[in-house]
Amino acid sequence: MGQKKLIKFAAIKQYENVLEYPQGMPGKWKAYFEKLAREDYPISLDTLEISSSNSPKKNASNKPLVLELACGRGEYAVGLARLFPEQNFLGLDIKGNRIWKGASIANKEGIKNVAFVRTQIEQSIQYFAKEEVAEIWITFPDPQLRLSKAKKRLTHPQFLRLYQQFLQPGGIVHLKTDSPNLYLFTKTVIELYGLTLLTATDDVYGTAFLQSDKWDERYAIKTYYEGLNIASSNRIHYIQFKIDKVLPKDKDETLKEMIAAFEVTETHDAKRERGVKVNEN
Repeated sequence: MGQKKLIKFAAIKQYENVLEYPQGMPGKWKAYFEKLAREDYPISLDTLEISSSNSPKKNASNKPLVLELACGRGEYAVGLARLFPEQNFLGLDIKGNRIWKGASIANKEGIKNVAFVRTQIEQSIQYFAKEEVAEIWITFPDPQLRLSKAKKRLTHPQFLRLYQQFLQPGGIVHLKTDSPNLYLFTKTVIELYGLTLLTATDDVYGTAFLQSDKWDERYAIKTYYEGLNIASSNRIHYIQFKIDKVLPKDKDETLKEMIAAFEVTETHDAKRERGVKVNEN
């Protein structure tokens, strides 16, 4: 591991706004963010109280908890926290050296309604109580273009069933991606399982969408990975939907057959796996 990574890993261990594989957190996020806002340090997770109600509708003192999954450097979580101080934001990612960036910015600017958890997305159910999360953002995740890796796509029904266990009824999922394949895959999932599609555009910065009543200032936040345009699509795709139906597992095989017909635009990493020379310029 490089020296810079080691320095970043050491730093986040001292940050109160970064938790690594925290234990016993379901129901405690309200109390955690209250201590973070008061700078009541060090924050002892064992002594945090479990909230009796996670819904802001039932408890006016509760701030909605919004997740950014696979947050990378955390630009979206931090950007959202700047825009909405009346909400709490939590970025999840396995890469501690990436989380360091967003956590450091939040500390420097004194933003106390955003924090980060280092963990695998597959383990997220361990950290949240039923209906504890109000919304989910998925920003520029790995599109997992190989059919054999389709179940690793963060909008695959396997993951949506996971989110359902802690997302509030009516909670919204946002996907922002430069991958046309992940965009079409997600639309297919929504249609096949009968979920409620709220917004979908294959060009979130296009004039038509910018001038529509669907435009929202949250969409203007840009991440480091967005700037890379790894998929070379030259367009940013966006979908907003609700996981408001049961997702029958017997439909997963139908989904697999449907996506097998998709034309896949390979990422550089996928090309390298096949031994194809990639021009990085």
